[in-house]
Amino acid sequence: MAVRTVLVCETQVPFVTGGAESHVRELVKHLRTAGYETDLVSVPFKWYPKEEILGHAAAWRLLDLSESNGRSVDLVIGTKFPSYFARHPNKVVWLIHQYRAAYELCGTEYSDFAHTEQDVKLREQLIELDTTMLGECQRRYTNSENTAARLRRFNGLDADALYHPPPLAEQLYHEAYGSYILSVGRLESVKRIDLIIGAMRHTDPGIRLVIVGEGTQELALRKRAEAVSAQIDFRGRVTDSELIDLYANARAVVYPPYDEDFGYVTLEAFLAHKPVVTAADSGGPLAFIENN
Repeated sequence: MAVRTVLVCETQVPFVTGGAESHVRELVKHLRTAGYETDLVSVPFKWYPKEEILGHAAAWRLLDLSESNGRSVDLVIGTKFPSYFARHPNKVVWLIHQYRAAYELCGTEYSDFAHTEQDVKLREQLIELDTTMLGECQRRYTNSENTAARLRRFNGLDADALYHPPPLAEQLYHEAYGSYILSVGRLESVKRIDLIIGAMRHTDPGIRLVIVGEGTQELALRKRAEAVSAQIDFRGRVTDSELIDLYANARAVVYPPYDEDFGYVTLEAFLAHKPVVTAADSGGPLAFIENN
């Protein structure tokens, strides 16, 4: 049967926008451009306290997306945990990431899972449920080899890495190698913006650091920046045109997240002809960066 109607499933954290949200919206846009009748299904997600996680996963599992208003839905595409829990006989997944705190982040400073009986049990439940729900999918794709490797390691499931260009790919360009280093990303601990700020102690006094993004760590990062250098500029959320201009005139882009799934920043920087500085344990970016 030919596919005509498609639902793309998105786990949404209200007021938070990042690469995952861009990924989903671009997918919907391109499916529509290709002639498919496509809609987006979004359900808010709250992961704290940890007892909330299974309830939010159950909410997705209760969704039967096989039809809508009497019309059959031909295909459902899951993306990020727990959107792929939805029920449909022809479900596929383009996995952005699972619940990372229970997976590769567990045991690091970036996870709130401890070695307690309660947390160990919850982690085991999440992994078991993921294995079942992802195992239901007719086909499994991931956004990168790094994400696919996690799926094999923790769930014993194979998936094909399906790389894609960033949303701004056609608009990015190079203008000059300016006097600032650029950081782009959510201001969260796992993105390790603090490493970039600390490194400013060792840069030429004429070099500035421009930080684009918002997040829960903004206040702490601003305080750290005040103690390090006056040459650090927090821009917050910027428009696409402002971001394109910042890429076009940056000296370089610094992007050192911990074990990133994919990360648009690396590709965006390269499309603007900028060198990228990352870390040996940054995950996704290492698929594109050669260490010179």
